Amino acid sequence: MGERLAVDRIRCDGYGMCAEMFPEGIELDDWGYPILRPGVIPDGLLPLARRAVDVCPILALRLVNAPSGSPPTGTGRARHVESASRS
Repeated sequence: MGERLAVDRIRCDGYGMCAEMFPEGIELDDWGYPILRPGVIPDGLLPLARRAVDVCPILALRLVNAPSGSPPTGTGRARHVESASRS
């Protein structure tokens, strides 16, 4: 089981520091909010992902366990926006 990134969209203020620290896994939309690449973060990129989590000034970004069988994070452009669950 690996790890993936998750963002609390309500808490995020769009500073964009996460994308500067981990451009392999995070892009910014037109307003500066993160767009996360889906899937498990490869072991070689985990230190960069942790650094991105650590620099978030309002703790909106976190690493979570990825479900078994999740594909690894690709190197192409992000196509999925991680969203907060709604009840």
